[in-house]
Amino acid sequence: MKKRWVSAVALCLLTACAVSPTGRKQLLLMGNNDISQMGLSSFQQIKQKEKVSTDPRLNQYVQCVAQAVTRVIPAQYAANNPGQWEVVVFDSDDVNAFALPGGRIGVYTGLLKVAKNQDQLAAVISHEVSHVLAQHSNERLSQSQVANIGMAAADQVLQNTTTRAPAMAALGLGVQYGVLMPYSRAHETEADVLGMQLMAMAGFNPQESVNLWYSMAANGKGKQSLEILSTHPSDQTRIKQLNAILPQVQPVYEQAKAAGVHPQCAG
Repeated sequence: MKKRWVSAVALCLLTACAVSPTGRKQLLLMGNNDISQMGLSSFQQIKQKEKVSTDPRLNQYVQCVAQAVTRVIPAQYAANNPGQWEVVVFDSDDVNAFALPGGRIGVYTGLLKVAKNQDQLAAVISHEVSHVLAQHSNERLSQSQVANIGMAAADQVLQNTTTRAPAMAALGLGVQYGVLMPYSRAHETEADVLGMQLMAMAGFNPQESVNLWYSMAANGKGKQSLEILSTHPSDQTRIKQLNAILPQVQPVYEQAKAAGVHPQCAG
């Protein structure tokens, strides 16, 4: 039994290795079609649950920014880029946005009160789209599957021992805080890198991604959990990382402007 569990984990790791756009090793167990269908299903559920905005001005504004971003997605992401992205604005105070596999983008009106211009909105949309391009949903699901296999294997090994309950509880915390959450923070950082590149290619000023997070920090009023217990970097960590990336993407922005790529989306 023990050998069977070990073999299952080893097979997963050996047959599903991939490399992310930034060169990070990934574990991808799901097929693109499966992930896309899950994304489409989730989006339908969200549309049924949330109130969709009918404000024509807001919809036109968000559509303009989203289309400018998705229009410049590099050809290397063809497998994860449907080309035509559905964009929906949700009437909610949530300061949030998301993108899902299958080509779906959702933006909450609460975000538009914090993202003060088209460039800052483009920073958020580019970041969320980058999660899709880098297959982070697939990776998270794959990590969870392997973690579940590992937990089940440990449970088999510890079965009928007096240390089983405390050991399994400790192992569960170790998986959550030692593996899954740090990987999620790695995803956020990777999406920041790709997102800044993408918005710069689309003619949006990448400096505004830094300004956006100053606004986000002010909007949060310091209410943020410890970074080690969070799936996202802290605001200050993110601002520091974005500033470090900025010199790399600024020439991309300047090149886009010189080529006449400069969206004019009225908010």
